[in-house]
Amino acid sequence: MTGARGDGVTPRAGHAGTEGQASQRDGGDAVRMAAPVVEMAFREYVTTRSGSLLRMAYLLTRNRADAEDLVQAALAKTYQAWDRIEDHGAVDGYVRRAMVNTHISWWRRRRVEEYPTDEIPDRPVGDHAGDSEMHDALRRAIERLPQRMRAAVVLRYYEDMSEAEIADVLGVSLGTVKSTVSRAVAKLRIDADLLRG
Repeated sequence: MTGARGDGVTPRAGHAGTEGQASQRDGGDAVRMAAPVVEMAFREYVTTRSGSLLRMAYLLTRNRADAEDLVQAALAKTYQAWDRIEDHGAVDGYVRRAMVNTHISWWRRRRVEEYPTDEIPDRPVGDHAGDSEMHDALRRAIERLPQRMRAAVVLRYYEDMSEAEIADVLGVSLGTVKSTVSRAVAKLRIDADLLRG
């Protein structure tokens, strides 16, 4: 059963007025006993899915540190809503949606905070010794895609999500996903770095 909002999340106890507050007072022991169970379930989810989530975050952010921050932020939001998520089989979609939304929010905020300068700061060089040349070229080509195209390609081909799942995660129509992925693949097919490989 889904919540009143139709999103699979039910309102928390105690948020519906004095009746909820009274039941919360009476059921305080049950809430305290349920907390370790909730925490164990959340820890198990994080343990099993963190690698996949980090890969997706890296493909969105193109930076390991930012990817770790993005996963942490999305998991913090998920933990806050954990007891309201009825279908724990749909948690991946919830976390991916939180990651995409948080990344877009950070990107918008950074865009405003970044200013041009006369001096280019030194940048650390990443260790790409383990990556193949084609993998590097593909990663660079994906990085050059616009934000929405990059997100759609990552979800479709790296996370192996269906077009319907991507539409749900990105909050767009199925047709928009199909055209976005199609245009992204067309851009990748004519990318100069990939053509040389």
